[in-house]
Amino acid sequence: MTFGFAPPPHTSPPASADPAARLGRMLEPAEWASAGIPLLRNPREVVTGLHDRHRPGPSTAIVAVLDLHERVTASASFTEPAAAPDGWEYRNALLTHLRRVIPHDLRLRTPVRTAVLLYCRAGEARWTEADGAWMWGLRDACTLHGLRCGAYITLTPDRWQVLGEGRGGRRPGSPAPAPQGAEGLRAATARTTPHRARAARPDSPGTPPQRPDSRRAAPALPQGGVTPRSTGGGAPEAHRHTAAR
Repeated sequence: MTFGFAPPPHTSPPASADPAARLGRMLEPAEWASAGIPLLRNPREVVTGLHDRHRPGPSTAIVAVLDLHERVTASASFTEPAAAPDGWEYRNALLTHLRRVIPHDLRLRTPVRTAVLLYCRAGEARWTEADGAWMWGLRDACTLHGLRCGAYITLTPDRWQVLGEGRGGRRPGSPAPAPQGAEGLRAATARTTPHRARAARPDSPGTPPQRPDSRRAAPALPQGGVTPRSTGGGAPEAHRHTAAR
């Protein structure tokens, strides 16, 4: 006779449509923060790697399994399975995809691998009921697959946020915001000042400015080749000789 761990049947919870039952299958931020979730050493690198690998769209969840060095050993992406946030439905979806990409570690006394969840959605980065349902589903799926429950990260149109930690950053691939206020004014001034300086000084650097020539041009010679000489009266001497004859 052999003994092992049989996976739980994939069934729907009783009274799943009951709003009170659904609210019981979600975690508040305070509950999540006190659950001892291990911190990621470099969450930006994890987010960027998963985003580049799966290119998630709205309502897309990415579950990834990390080793001890936070390297991704397996990952899967899928769209949100339920219209109303329900931790039971989310747990079943996560468990199904984990079983497809990696064997369970239920035979280990202590989990050595960690599962993290990146959920792409619209709206702000603050906690929502859907986030609470995903947290509940991730924690339960990790228990049933022999993994440590890791970080839950939301990816909104402009940023990513690790819920329960306060760490976040700009969404991968989004354009950098334009500088505002005094910083933006200084940047714009720095861009336009060199052009005005070049327009004011067209000469190349190192070339001395040209000065106007102060020498007067020599008078033209009269016809006949005689160069007139000026006297005190101002009349040329050649004209006086002509008058005497």
